[in-house]
Parts: sequence; C-alpha cells; structure tokens
Amino acid sequence: MGRGEIIEDPGLRNKTSVFEDRYHAGNVLAEKMKEYKGKDAFIFAIPAGGVPVAAVLSKRLNVPFDVLVVRKMHIPWNREAGFGALSWDGTILFNESLFDLLGLTGEEIERCIVEEKEEIEKRLKLFRGDKPFPDIKGKTAIVVDDGIASGFTMLVAISSLKKKKPKGIIVAVPTASMGAITMMRTEVERIFCVNIRGGRTFAVADAYKIWYDLENEEVVEILKEAGYYET
Repeated sequence: MGRGEIIEDPGLRNKTSVFEDRYHAGNVLAEKMKEYKGKDAFIFAIPAGGVPVAAVLSKRLNVPFDVLVVRKMHIPWNREAGFGALSWDGTILFNESLFDLLGLTGEEIERCIVEEKEEIEKRLKLFRGDKPFPDIKGKTAIVVDDGIASGFTMLVAISSLKKKKPKGIIVAVPTASMGAITMMRTEVERIFCVNIRGGRTFAVADAYKIWYDLENEEVVEILKEAGYYET
C-alpha cells in the first residue's frame, strides 16, 4: 500500500482549544481544501459530529454530501471506549490489540454487535430515509468527521466506501491523534487534518472551545438546513 499525503497546520500541532465549534472547524478545513471546489467529488459525513463539519465543507466547496452511518462497538462497562467499529453495510473491524486485554466472551461480543446494528438501523431511517446511496464510481470520496481518536470508526467507513469503487478516498477532519493518522495513511490518498496531536491520551473534545454530543434530532435539523432532503 502507498502512504497517503498528510496536509496539516504545523502551527497547530499538539495545541488544544483551536476551534470555536464544529462550524468554525469546517471553515478552517475548507480553506485547506480549496482545490476541491466544484470537483467531481462526494463528501460523506460520519454522524453525529461529522455532519456540521461536512455541511460547511459541502457549501464552501460546492460538493454534494451524504451521511455514512458507522458506529464504534462500545465496551460494555465503559461506554466512552470502543473495541472496534461496525458500518451500515455490515462491515466489522476489531481492535485486535484490545481484544485479548478485555477478555470479552463470544456472547458479549455478539450482544454488542446486535446493539450497534439496531442503532445503525435507527439512524439510517432517521437520517437517510429512503434516499438511495449515491453512485461514487470514479469520483473522489471525501470522508469527514469532527475528529479521530483511535481511528477504527473511520477505518470501517473507508472499508465500506472502497466497495463502491471511488476514484480515490480522502479523509478530512479538524483534529486527530497521531496514532490514528499513522494507522490510516496507508488506506487513503490524502488526509487533511489541521490539528494533529501526539501524547498518551487524546480526546476529540479538547480541540474545541464549544463541544457537546449532538442529539439525533439536531443532526436532522442540520441536514434539513443544508438542503439534504431536497435532493
């Protein structure tokens, strides 16, 4: 595999509180991505947090966008952490290095998968309704989230998108851990990430002055405002 090009802002390396909110982050990212304005590309937002960022990018770059429903598989006793990720088309990726440490039984894993599949179905109905999946064959797919911690959610989204035969895949995120960037760069052509941070701990929220978990209803409102349901 090749090694994807990384486009960052070296002045923001390892800094925290660099964005006012997700909309501001989307605008900063759009400045870095001007070359894609009006290009034959498609933006895909990972909900919930990726939707406001993608809505700004879509508007600024004049590129259509859609949502990719993927979920991390939550560790039963720690809902903030995940041991892998699952995508809307059933693709599953496990964090192998965590697996042995957690000692989850087959039954526990199966229960987690079923739980996340149910949530994915719910979100697909709520966010996408009956919209057909866009044809991206031969187009550039740009995958957007509000940040990447471990990288497994983004990786499973990339795996599913590859089956749709795009010309190339680009990741665009305001902030990410160095570990996630390193892991992902062999899977995509380019990674746009303004704020890359190293260190032992990483939280997406630390890049934002205003950050909170978006409710599903807020995501629907943002999609409506962006004219998503009119196309």
